[in-house]
Amino acid sequence: MTPLVSVLIVEPSDIICEGLRSLLHESGRFNVLAPMHDTTSLEERLPAIRPDVLIVNPTLLSATPKQQLAAIAQMRPSMPVFALVYQYVERSLLECFSHFIDVRASRSTIISTIGDALKSSTVKTVKVETDENYELSSRETDVLVLVAKGLSSKEIADKLSISVHTVNSHRKNITHKTGIKSVAGLAVYAMIHNLM
Repeated sequence: MTPLVSVLIVEPSDIICEGLRSLLHESGRFNVLAPMHDTTSLEERLPAIRPDVLIVNPTLLSATPKQQLAAIAQMRPSMPVFALVYQYVERSLLECFSHFIDVRASRSTIISTIGDALKSSTVKTVKVETDENYELSSRETDVLVLVAKGLSSKEIADKLSISVHTVNSHRKNITHKTGIKSVAGLAVYAMIHNLM
C-alpha cells in the first residue's frame, strides 16, 4: 500500500482550509495535517511535522518572501511549496513560487497539480537576492549569532555592552531583513550562512 502524502495548509480562512482538506482527504492519497493560520511558527514546526507538501497563502509571507521561502527550502529541499491563490496577489510575490493552486480549479486539476509536483525531480530553488538594504550589519550579525545561541536580549546587551533597547532594535531589523521571526529559524539562517 502506498503511503499517504502529508500536506500542511497555511491559510487564515477556516472555510478554505476545510474545503481543501476535504477535497484532498476524499482522494484517498493525502493526509492533511492540522492547518496553520499564519506563518509565525512555520519554520519551527516544519522540522517536527515534516510535511511532504506545503500549501501556503502567499499574502501571509514576511516582508522578504524570497528569503523566507529559501529558509523553508533549506529545511525541506524536496518539499514542493504551493501558492494558494484566490485573491489578487502581486506578480513579484507569485514569482517566488514554482507551484500554484487556484481554489477555483476543479478537484481533479488540484489533485493532479500536486501529484505532478511530487513526481517532478526538480524543485525550484529560490534565489535570494542580495539587495544592499537586506544585508545584515556587523552588529546585527553579532546579535543574530547570540540570539541563535539562545541568549536573551538582556544577556546579549550585557555581552555586547549595549542597551536592551538597542538589542531589540537590532532584532527587529534582523527579522525585517531575513523575514524570519522565530529563534529556531534564525538559528537555521545563521548555520546556513556560516555565521556560527
